[in-house]
Amino acid sequence: MSITIITVGKLKEKYLKSGIEEYEKRLRSYSKIELIEVADEKAPEQLSEAEMEMVKKKEADRILSKLPPDAHVIALAINGKQKSSEELADTLNRLMTYGKSKIAFVIGGSLGLHEDVLRRSDEQLSFSRMTFPHQLMKLILIEQIYRAFKIMKNEPYHK
Repeated sequence: MSITIITVGKLKEKYLKSGIEEYEKRLRSYSKIELIEVADEKAPEQLSEAEMEMVKKKEADRILSKLPPDAHVIALAINGKQKSSEELADTLNRLMTYGKSKIAFVIGGSLGLHEDVLRRSDEQLSFSRMTFPHQLMKLILIEQIYRAFKIMKNEPYHK
């Protein structure tokens, strides 16, 4: 099993980097894990709809160029399906059982994901209807992937 997490923007906050590195280290005993950061598109604070679309399109092109062609792609999107930790574990287990050895998770930038990425995704996952900073979502996602493996292996993990 190989898991790739593709995110837009470079992670700068040390406390987030530290948490992500810890879960990345823990995950290595269950799966190959690759974290890919693509550059975010620099843009002024106030953008028109057309400008927002252009920014998301440029970020989408960068994301799509990093996606393994045979990967099952799960895009994080606010309108995606919400799952419990156990349901995420079931999803990963089902994918592994039926021959999907490459899974890629995608986290967009501050404007979200372009339609091209959503179309390429096999499913969309939402952690909440609330909005979270995309850098924080990377930590939450990697922790949930680790938790999913612990659930699949019937190993104890704090609740």
